[in-house]
Amino acid sequence: MAKGETPEIIFWVGCAGSFDQRAQKITKAFATILDKTGMRYAILGKEEMCTGDPARRAGNEFMFQMMAYQNIQVLNGYGVKKIVTACPHCFNTLKNEYPELGGHYEVIHHTTLLQQLIDEGRIKLEGGGSFKGKRITYHDSCYLGRANGIYEAPRKVLEALDAELVEMKRCRSNGLCCGAGGAQMFKEEEKGDTRVNLDRTTEALATGASIIAAACPFCNTMMTDGVKTNEQEENVAVLDIAEIVAAAM
Repeated sequence: MAKGETPEIIFWVGCAGSFDQRAQKITKAFATILDKTGMRYAILGKEEMCTGDPARRAGNEFMFQMMAYQNIQVLNGYGVKKIVTACPHCFNTLKNEYPELGGHYEVIHHTTLLQQLIDEGRIKLEGGGSFKGKRITYHDSCYLGRANGIYEAPRKVLEALDAELVEMKRCRSNGLCCGAGGAQMFKEEEKGDTRVNLDRTTEALATGASIIAAACPFCNTMMTDGVKTNEQEENVAVLDIAEIVAAAM
């Protein structure tokens, strides 16, 4: 702003992408892709607060509105028009819940942007690199899939890799939650017979895939825990789509 420049997009990093060590790798991978494609982007840095999604899901509407108003003031102050985020929770809140509080932006998920960049030829995945011929299964994030109807973009990105994409029994609109959404990430689950993330990871392992692709930092954590519980971390990797693309470029 000080130089009088305007970025094409604001990259909304989110709490997980900023503070969680595992999710920081996703942030770096996505930033690497943006750098390589020559996209002009900016981040809010210390001016970015949590979107307030976990507070609202946990029932603290007052805290959500305080956080949202603060973020909207910052975004509107900079005249932001287009936001990209790698977190479906941030994506859903910014896109669907900020407009009623005065925050009107074009919000896109990073998988949608990656698909656009591949279609435009700005990302070249020649031969799929180290992922050629690998078996990959994709886990649908609730906030990306059922909440916002984004099923094709992540799959099209993975199909561009020259890998074998295998679907789980429950996928797309019938996909099973990883167990972290709706602020469940921050509390112990209620009593039951099995943990949701173990149930979901078992379905992913049943496909025989060596890579479980996710498009959400929460899903990534839950699926990684499931893989460890099944003692399969030697054979199966849980990777964000941005990490896969960055490694294949």
